[in-house]
Amino acid sequence: MTNDLLTRLAAVVGPHGLLTDSSDIAPYLFEERGLFHGRALAVVRPGSTEEVAEVVRLCAAEGIGIVPQGGNSGLCGGAAPDTSGQQILLNLSRLNKIRALDPVNFTMTVEAGVILQTVQEKADEANCLFPLNFGAQGSAQIGGTISTNAGGAGVLRYGNTRDLVMGLEVVLPDGQIWNGLRILRKDNTGYDLKHLFIGAEGTLGIVTAAVLKLFPKPKDVQTAFCALADLDAALSLLSRARAATGDQVTAFELIPHIGLAMAATHVAGVTNPFEAEHDWCVLIELSTSRDDGALQDTLESLLGAAMEDGLVVDAVLASSFEQRRGLWRIREGIPEAQKHEGGSIKHDVSVPTSSVPEFIRRASRAVIEAMPGVRPVPFGHVGDGNIHFNLSQPPGVDKETYLKEWARMNRIVHDIVVAMHGSISAEHGIGQLKRQELAHYKAPLELDLMKRIKAAFDPQGLMNPGKVL
Repeated sequence: MTNDLLTRLAAVVGPHGLLTDSSDIAPYLFEERGLFHGRALAVVRPGSTEEVAEVVRLCAAEGIGIVPQGGNSGLCGGAAPDTSGQQILLNLSRLNKIRALDPVNFTMTVEAGVILQTVQEKADEANCLFPLNFGAQGSAQIGGTISTNAGGAGVLRYGNTRDLVMGLEVVLPDGQIWNGLRILRKDNTGYDLKHLFIGAEGTLGIVTAAVLKLFPKPKDVQTAFCALADLDAALSLLSRARAATGDQVTAFELIPHIGLAMAATHVAGVTNPFEAEHDWCVLIELSTSRDDGALQDTLESLLGAAMEDGLVVDAVLASSFEQRRGLWRIREGIPEAQKHEGGSIKHDVSVPTSSVPEFIRRASRAVIEAMPGVRPVPFGHVGDGNIHFNLSQPPGVDKETYLKEWARMNRIVHDIVVAMHGSISAEHGIGQLKRQELAHYKAPLELDLMKRIKAAFDPQGLMNPGKVL
């Protein structure tokens, strides 16, 4: 049966679209963090939506599970197959066409395999902006970002991926193609089906194309790195910035001293912009499509008043693109730097923005009490309540021994998050990594509704088996 299926799959996708040799398959089986390493019957690389649909139909007929994969930059093992070696890994990188770009309607229709950075560049060429951005944008594919509802630094201003998708094309578990590529901003004709697939991690169907929402291209971007008087000052500064700029705050990123120090030590090009050491800093960025220079005056006035009132104790304003990139490099370098500090137990969590300081203090006390010497590194998108509460191993502790504490540390941190009405996964999804945590914390009725939806769409359970639920 297996040989017959592979023969039929090869007939659909062509000789270059089917990989069966173990050495050819191997690069697709590893995920970003190295936590999950599966096996696959084959890697199938279809070149069109119709080929995806036919592959799904063939696998459905044989009861073969399908694991969709984009750029494989996810952080929860959602695109990794299991260890059975009996699943098909369906890689969408060959679906890489930009089907349409309408700068008047501010939309772009792209296939699932288009790289996020390519979308950004094509939008820029049309004098538009696609605002989704995060560290893996040079390899992440649009289908994957949609399937995980990816976030990033611009959520405060523009929203998650869910807010940037106007329509979808999806291959359903029985091989039917749903054409929901709407280019309308108003379409109130019943259930908005696209939202079932956004964030579903390929468990309900395979996203093959999408209509993305564009925005006017920013012509004035102002960036500042600010040292805060204390952690609570971050929220006061954020509120002031939003009010003073007419909500033109594009990003507002929290950076602790430990994160800055790690980045300056281990990441080339990163330096502390201040002579003194400060416990907490924020990277603030404002942007507008106007080019009259008023935003610089606004930022300077905002920070001047904040310093007079004791919220900000020092600040550096970028005066060039290179300086702006240098300040962002500090923020982007923290995850990279943590790799050089040994094991890191990671938490991608969110709480109401107003509760961020309290969460950081409570969670830091709790983990240090549970494991003396552990080093909390809380950083990230404080403007939307999403904190990456990463825990670097205590100095001198064996990395492998430390990482065995992952589940225990998760429970401590996640208990606090849920008690504060937060989420155990703000932007990374569930995948395999947080499946048990979801079952532990999700309300029984919500889990039941999710399972009913899964059963209705995928009664055989062949779409990305073992993920989310």
